[in-house]
Amino acid sequence: MILGITGSFGAGKGAVVDYLVGQKGFVHFAARTFLIDEITRRSLPVDRDSMASVANELRAQHGPTYVMEELLKQAEASEKDAVIESLRAKAEVTFIQQEGGIVLGVDATPEIRFARVIKRASETDHVTFEKWVEQEKKEMNSSDPAKQDIFGALKLSDVIIENDGTIEELHQKLDEFLEQFA
Repeated sequence: MILGITGSFGAGKGAVVDYLVGQKGFVHFAARTFLIDEITRRSLPVDRDSMASVANELRAQHGPTYVMEELLKQAEASEKDAVIESLRAKAEVTFIQQEGGIVLGVDATPEIRFARVIKRASETDHVTFEKWVEQEKKEMNSSDPAKQDIFGALKLSDVIIENDGTIEELHQKLDEFLEQFA
């Protein structure tokens, strides 16, 4: 099974991946890791702006599904159930679906998502609420298929899980999802 994960900032995509890898035996392939490797190679700061800029540039140069194409090659070579995180453009979602994958969207209210972002404190998450909202707006509803559109990608998901509850509730929703699609 190839499972693509999309969702809004701080919605719990990482928690979904952790569960799938740790409890269900999936292998993880991350767009974030792919992009950080490229950002580092270019000697740019590792932050959300660099990630969006580099991802958009790669999509513009190589096509709107380039990052997903590269990750899908790795996933298929693993010959195991694989989770590809995180689809950020409508073209990426469509590509994974056309290649036989299932796309799972993860969402939560903005207040819950921002609290999670601050708590995880990754290198791209040192921002104020205002900056976070600004970044999120820049990455939504783009008319350019080579640019990020997280909410457009989310809308194209095969299933969307609302992750506004406990981790146990999320795990239960994931088990129900896997029963339906596995």
